[in-house]
Amino acid sequence: MIHQNLIKKQRAIVIALLILTLGTMIVSLSLGYSSVSYDRILPTLLGNGSFKEEFILFDIRLPRIVITLLAGMALALSGAILQGITRNELADPGIIGINSGAGVAITVFFLFAPIDAATFAYAIPILAFFGAILTSALIYLFSYKKSVGLQPVRLVLVGVGFSMALSGAMIVLISSAERAKVDFIAKWLAGNIWGTDWPFVWAILPWLLVLIPFTLYKANRLNILALGESISIGVGISIEKERITLLITAVALAASAVSVTGGISFIGLMAPHMAKAMVGPRNQLFIPVAILIGGWLLLFADTIGRNIIEPEGIAAGIMVALIGAPYFLYLLLKK
Repeated sequence: MIHQNLIKKQRAIVIALLILTLGTMIVSLSLGYSSVSYDRILPTLLGNGSFKEEFILFDIRLPRIVITLLAGMALALSGAILQGITRNELADPGIIGINSGAGVAITVFFLFAPIDAATFAYAIPILAFFGAILTSALIYLFSYKKSVGLQPVRLVLVGVGFSMALSGAMIVLISSAERAKVDFIAKWLAGNIWGTDWPFVWAILPWLLVLIPFTLYKANRLNILALGESISIGVGISIEKERITLLITAVALAASAVSVTGGISFIGLMAPHMAKAMVGPRNQLFIPVAILIGGWLLLFADTIGRNIIEPEGIAAGIMVALIGAPYFLYLLLKK
């Protein structure tokens, strides 16, 4: 049973994060190469803005903000699941190669398949999922030993190796491609948010609407898996079945996110840690907090990145890495 004071604390943190996210959204709506003053944001959202204001907010800023929030939430939840099933606090979909697997699938499709503009936004998350699930299956096989089961440290090391190999494969694939396609893949590798139109929002949204409730439903299983294999077996849990189900969930979340944001790492590493520090390790409590932190982190990084150098800005993936890489080294030395 969860103590009432802890539940109240979690609710207060959730409300504070929602307010923080809303404030960052307002700042992000206003800032940019073509700015909109703060006092014009609400009238424009209510349909009383000029053509220029409505175009900037509804066609440029708002879809990018929504995509960024959704992708950050998906990456944070994916990281939380991976850390739970591997019992390894360094697990992250970017670090252990899942993002790179999705990237290779997107690269092959973008370079060699005929692209239909009408279905491109909806096909990309599915292709990324198949690339990521194949990569995660290989990582799982290389990390698993029949005598001892899944080895968490081995999984991270194997995943890092796959990530580097697949990133190299992407560079080889684009080495002979035409300039426009090379530019796209290079931006994807840097974590440059490119899916900034409403079709990409509708493409990623169903994945989260299904997988976030499913993960919360599985929160008790994650709590038990975190206690160790002997306890999990003792209470009647099929460990491998649960791990594979949750791994597929984590892969689907990460693939849907990176298919529209590019190769962004460290969100899935940092958000669960921050959430656990705030409300403790119970998945029912920290997962909603981690989801909100992940969405805010990526939105904050993108807002700073695209305004720090105009007009191109700095890719959100680079901004996140500037924060996440030192944090990863800190955790590595600590653990």
